[in-house]
Amino acid sequence: MDGLTIKSAESLIKSGNTSSEIQSKKNSPLNAKESGDGSFANSLNDAITKVNDMQVNSNQMMEKLATGETKNIPEVMVAAEKADIALKLMVQVRNKMIDAYQEIMKMQV
Repeated sequence: MDGLTIKSAESLIKSGNTSSEIQSKKNSPLNAKESGDGSFANSLNDAITKVNDMQVNSNQMMEKLATGETKNIPEVMVAAEKADIALKLMVQVRNKMIDAYQEIMKMQV
């Protein structure tokens, strides 16, 4: 991965694909999409909302498994792992943002 960006984080969260799969799709002439005009704050807010939705979905599936409503353990485990990976990715995005902010604050005007 060349660098962790909000767009790449969103793509990872949305699709569940690896970063190399996403890069190959971006470079493909068949999948040439224009990037959205959304602001950084909107992109970040959307990504956080999606991560939260994944966490809520994972918790609901675990509750259904615990109460016996579902018996599909692999599906529950996949949802839990996706939610965990998405949360870890968002934590790393936050860490990168904090590091960038601290570097900017160190700059002399």
